[in-house]
Amino acid sequence: MPFIQFDLRKCPLPDSCVDAVSALNVLEHIDDDFTALKEIRRILKPAGIAHIEVPADPSSFDLYDEVLMHFRRYRLSELAAKARDAGFAILSATHLGFFIYPAFKFVKRRNQKAGKNLTHEEKTLLVARQIGTTARAKALSSSNRLAES
Repeated sequence: MPFIQFDLRKCPLPDSCVDAVSALNVLEHIDDDFTALKEIRRILKPAGIAHIEVPADPSSFDLYDEVLMHFRRYRLSELAAKARDAGFAILSATHLGFFIYPAFKFVKRRNQKAGKNLTHEEKTLLVARQIGTTARAKALSSSNRLAES
């Protein structure tokens, strides 16, 4: 399978050339996400399918989003409307992680408060430290081992 890297706002692929596109945590990194959606639609064959996942809840934008260079977080209805305007028919639209959302929202609010008076460099260091701590967490590594079994 060939690997190519390009700016999704100016996709070099020809029209109707791919059967499927999977864009997992991509659109939030693109300043002009609508143009990117139109390009995805353009390169899909007529019966092609796109699987798009993005971070939810604009009110949860925090220092992680800033450090990870996100332009936005999405409301489901907003993304669906943009996709329809770009020419997509929506087959399914849902939120992932519904059951853990209350804990997620708590952490996002805590991060918003923690990042309020920090410089970008301080936010970057905090995010790196937290990611390192999470990566070493026993519960996470145990669940990963179970998933690999």
